[in-house]
Amino acid sequence: MTQDQKKALERQLWNIADQLRGKMNADEFRDYCLGFIFYKYLSERLSRYANDILSEDDVNFSDIDEETEEGAEYLEAIQEEAVAELGYFLRPAELFHSLAARAAKKPKPEFILDDLTEVLNNIENSTMGAASEDDFDKLFEDLDLTSTKLGRTANDKNALIAKILVHLDEIDFRLDDAESDVLGDAYEYLIGQFASGAGKKAGEFYTPQGVSTILARIVTTGKTRIKSVYDPTCGSGSLLLRVAREVDHVGDFYGQEMNRTTYNLARMNMILHGVHYRNFDLRQEDTLERPQHLEMKFEAVVANPPFSAKWSAKELFLADDRFAQYGKLAPTSKADFAFVQHMLYHLDDNGTMAVVLPHGVLFRGAAEGHIRRYLIEKQNWLDAVIGLPANIFYGTSIPTSILVFKKCREHPDDVLFIDASAHFEKVKNQNLLRPQDIDKIVATYRQRTAEDKYSAIVPLREIEENDYNLNIPRYVDTFEEEEPVDLAAVTAELAQLETDMTEIDDTIRGFCAELGIEAPV
Repeated sequence: MTQDQKKALERQLWNIADQLRGKMNADEFRDYCLGFIFYKYLSERLSRYANDILSEDDVNFSDIDEETEEGAEYLEAIQEEAVAELGYFLRPAELFHSLAARAAKKPKPEFILDDLTEVLNNIENSTMGAASEDDFDKLFEDLDLTSTKLGRTANDKNALIAKILVHLDEIDFRLDDAESDVLGDAYEYLIGQFASGAGKKAGEFYTPQGVSTILARIVTTGKTRIKSVYDPTCGSGSLLLRVAREVDHVGDFYGQEMNRTTYNLARMNMILHGVHYRNFDLRQEDTLERPQHLEMKFEAVVANPPFSAKWSAKELFLADDRFAQYGKLAPTSKADFAFVQHMLYHLDDNGTMAVVLPHGVLFRGAAEGHIRRYLIEKQNWLDAVIGLPANIFYGTSIPTSILVFKKCREHPDDVLFIDASAHFEKVKNQNLLRPQDIDKIVATYRQRTAEDKYSAIVPLREIEENDYNLNIPRYVDTFEEEEPVDLAAVTAELAQLETDMTEIDDTIRGFCAELGIEAPV
């Protein structure tokens, strides 16, 4: 698929979203639009799988008569294999195309709303008792087809949903193209578009692609295969999937997400990108208060936690293995370092961790200063500090930083500092990391180079002398010296201006005398 064809698909999908825009806010119509795209994907994927099984019998899955004994036997056999391999099953009458065709029926379209609700429930029910049950549990719960935002009457709702299904049915998702992830790319595009319109809420489910790329490239440095990757605040799952783009193979994906709607989106995103249900384990819970993967270590750990979030910081956490060694807990009003401690607990000895945090973590004192000092002085796990431009995240304009940690560092005597805060492009009211900005950050990290006014390799003793304050300007001098002022030239220019003004005043007085009026003083 060419780049132009890919862009055309993205435009088609975004135009379909227009059917819902104006009726509800961005995060609400996101759930409907992405949910229907996912339903179409599941249908087409199942059809292709079933037709491969039926190819020897020269039977098409969608043509099977479900009412006959032979048809029932076919469906029973296919369901058993489909649930084991794909994780779910749909009958021919439940396929996306079948419902879309009924919705477009001439001369009178059929009422499909009730059947659509049943089909979405049946997808989940088909997984009951199977290994995939948790991955499909309540996956479509955010698609409330009874919502008054879809229309005042049942017929109004049906007409709108039918229109969307018919438009989607006309789009070729090109699932036969095994060499590309066209639909996955388009899905990511839509998530990004919805994020740009969701304001502050966007931070709950989306990390800008440029930042995701930096994190992913850093944690995969020097590797072509990753055994496991973990994101404790995984949002829509985009950051986990970005890591997979940077290597030949990722074994398993792990994540936790507190927001139920976003958690559903993450599971859809995984499946839609071809990640087998056996190869991802996403959980919906509060990561700090109720961690779900406590016994596991991961080779790559990435995250964009909510900035300065609140947490309980209960005293009992001082006995929690994630926090006990530090002797202090992150403050209740700022959980940034609590996320860092949690992530480091899960980082394997051969792994790399990269996390996006607000600048305050670099210099704030009290408990945060104590934790920062422990990480550098006692553990020596901090590998790099990267300053990013302000206003690159949706919903906040604050400048941010990336902290990189390793438990077995190749350069244990120093820390790399990068100041990339001035390297971006302003697009409308948002700052954007360009490909060259991303490449420069990653190359500087991988080659560990010092560059005037951009990066510095700082000995640990210098950080100690600064009382473990990591504020980037302390180590990377970006000061631009102003050109020296030629005072003699300035004095001569002022004298000339004075002379010129005297001549102008004389001219004005002459004009005033000719006109017989009083000259200005």
